[in-house]
Amino acid sequence: MPLNMTKIAFRIDSFAELRERLEARAAAEGGLFHSTRYRPKRHEEMVGGSLYWIIAHRIMARSEILGFKEAPDGRTHILLSPKLIPVRSRAKRAHQGWRYLEENDAPPDLDGDQDAMAEMPAHMIGELTKLGLV
Repeated sequence: MPLNMTKIAFRIDSFAELRERLEARAAAEGGLFHSTRYRPKRHEEMVGGSLYWIIAHRIMARSEILGFKEAPDGRTHILLSPKLIPVRSRAKRAHQGWRYLEENDAPPDLDGDQDAMAEMPAHMIGELTKLGLV
């Protein structure tokens, strides 16, 4: 099973906003990647896994990890699929950088595009979860 990672979507408030930003970056740069200072030690295990995006202290979406590439400035580019997949929201404390996420700890995908939770703001999903409604 591939290994996954989590990353905070900085200054993003919803799934829709993250999708718009990633689509714009992919169009402008001819592909989608996330730049990081250090290549993960377990990077070979991560190809085929996913980068799970944290929005407002909740894991809300994932992007498939396609590979890793050394950037000209010495950083590492994590190559990502441009398709953003909504996942069942799960609380996640903030952290700096990225963290590994084992497959059995990863939230499942939402059932198709018809699930309206993907379009809700993260804080609303958090409140509904606290009330036991989702």
